[in-house]
Amino acid sequence: MKIAFIGLGNMGGGMAANLVKAGHDVNAFDLSEDALAAAKSNGCATFTDAGEAVHGVDGVVTMLPNGAIVKSVYTDSVIGRAPEGAVLLDCSTIDVATARETIAAAEAAGYAMVDAPVSGGIAAANGGTLTFMVGGSETAFDRAKPVLEAMGKAVIHAGDAGAGQTAKICNNMLLAITMIGTSEAMKMAEKLGLDPQKFYEISSQSTGYNWPLNDYTPLPGVGKESPADRDYQGGFATALMLKDLRLAMDAAETADAAVPLGSRAASLYEDFAGAGNGGLDFSAIIKTYR
Repeated sequence: MKIAFIGLGNMGGGMAANLVKAGHDVNAFDLSEDALAAAKSNGCATFTDAGEAVHGVDGVVTMLPNGAIVKSVYTDSVIGRAPEGAVLLDCSTIDVATARETIAAAEAAGYAMVDAPVSGGIAAANGGTLTFMVGGSETAFDRAKPVLEAMGKAVIHAGDAGAGQTAKICNNMLLAITMIGTSEAMKMAEKLGLDPQKFYEISSQSTGYNWPLNDYTPLPGVGKESPADRDYQGGFATALMLKDLRLAMDAAETADAAVPLGSRAASLYEDFAGAGNGGLDFSAIIKTYR
C-alpha cells in the first residue's frame, strides 16, 4: 500500500519507519525539518505540504498533538484531497467528540475511517509493538487492521467511532491511579524499614500485582529496567499523562461518571507537572513521596 503519514513526532517517526519495514510506500509529512530528515533516512518519501502527501495514496495515518489539529488537518488537507475510498486512521489521543465528528465528516465524503489511539510509548512505537484500540465500523476496522498490524502487536476493535478514544483515556486514567498507588505503597514500605526489592518480590507475586509495579517499577534498581533507572528520562512523559487525564476528566463530566480516584490522580499530576516535571516520565511521581 501507499500510505501518507502525517505527524512524525516521538511516536509517529517510529511508526512510519515500521510501515516502511513492512513493505509499504510511505509519504511522510511534518512541520519539523529534523523529523522529515529522520523519516527520509528511514526510507520514507518526504513532503512539506500535507495535502500533497495524501495524493494517490491508499491510506492516511495521522499522529497529532490534539483534537483541534486533527480536525484541521482532516478538514484542510485530507478530506477531498486523498483519493475517495482511501482508509483513514487517526492514531492521536484526542477527545471522543472530535473523533466522532471527524469520522462522520470523512464517511460523508466517501472514506472509511477509524480512531486508533495507541498504548505502549516510544519504545513500542520504535519496536512495532504498540497496542491499538480502534473505533469505527466493522468495514473500516477490517481495512485499517493490516496497516495497524505493521506497527503493533495487538489491534483490538473497541466498538463504533470514538470507542478507541474512550478505551484509551479510561485505560490511562487507570494507569495513573495504579502508578500513584504503587508509588505510595513502595515508599511506605521503605519508610517502615522493608527493603524495596523485597517488597517488589512479594507484592509482584501476590494480590498487589499490577503493571506499574511488575513491568514499570518507579524506583530505580528495583524490578525490571524502567525509566526510573535512567533518571526518569524517556518513556511516557508526565505532560502526556496529564493531557490524557484532562481528557478523561472532561469525558467523565460529559458522561456524569463518578471518578474520585481519577480526579485525585489528575490533581496530583497537575501539581507535579506544574512544578517543572512535565518532561520526566510519569513514574517520577514517586519523587513526591520522598
